[in-house]
Parts: sequence; C-alpha cells; structure tokens
Amino acid sequence: MDATEQHPISIYLKIWFLLFVLSTLSYLVDYFGFQGLLRWGLIITFMLLKAGFIIGIFMHMAWERLALAYAILAPPLALLVLISLMAIEAEHTFLTRLLFFDS
Repeated sequence: MDATEQHPISIYLKIWFLLFVLSTLSYLVDYFGFQGLLRWGLIITFMLLKAGFIIGIFMHMAWERLALAYAILAPPLALLVLISLMAIEAEHTFLTRLLFFDS
C-alpha cells in the first residue's frame, strides 16, 4: 500500500463493532457469574483479542513490515515470559517455605 493511500473506513467500522461485541462478552462473563479459572480465562482471552485488533488495525501493525512488527511486539512478549517465570519461581519458593517453616 502506498504512503498516500488510505485504508477504507469500512475496516475501521467492522473492528469497532467487533471490539464492541468482545467488550459486551467480557461484561457478560461477570453478569452470568462465571467463577474461577473459567472467568479469568474468558476475560483474559477477550482482553487479548481486543488488544490484538487494536494493535493490528488502529496502530497499523497489520500493514507494517515484519521486522518492525517484531521490534515492537517482541519486547512485551519477552516481558510476559519473564514475568511468568518469576511467578513460577515465586510459587515454588512459597511452597518450599510452607514445607520447611510451617512444621
């Protein structure tokens, strides 16, 4: 796509509608009273879908070169991996302390 060309407004309207539907589904999770892992799994899934559409369409990442997309998306993904590893280590440390200090 040339730098002077514009994206059709219809794609933005479709994404706005899709974001509205995903937000409604996210609110319905609380309305219907889902609990536990199902609740959080649905909320996080809807959140990630909305974030992906916003990044892809409204921030124009869907039309960028792959190298630029990796440069922008790789650091947050690396942070998520590192945070996950820290959470696993924290759980291990907590359980080890319970085992040795709770007796």
